[in-house]
Amino acid sequence: MRSRYTAYVLKLEAYLLATWHPNTRPQALNLADDTATKWLGLQIKHAEITGETTATVAFVARYKIGGKAERMHEISQFIRLDNHWHYLSGVHID
Repeated sequence: MRSRYTAYVLKLEAYLLATWHPNTRPQALNLADDTATKWLGLQIKHAEITGETTATVAFVARYKIGGKAERMHEISQFIRLDNHWHYLSGVHID
């Protein structure tokens, strides 16, 4: 999770797509076009291995857009393929 957050901060789209499960991975993220988002921090709330190849991570990511502070609270699902964890999906929490 931390590496994916860092990849968003550094706009490393190739890394994000490579660590996204192929069944749910978008074609592109167009991070280079996003000049407004400034990432401020990541807090992992809970991480749990839920099975032999599955895990969940609850986190809050803080950011600013146009000077306005925002936060994204999500519970993410990960799955291990070929000994590497891949982001599968996430549910946003209000």
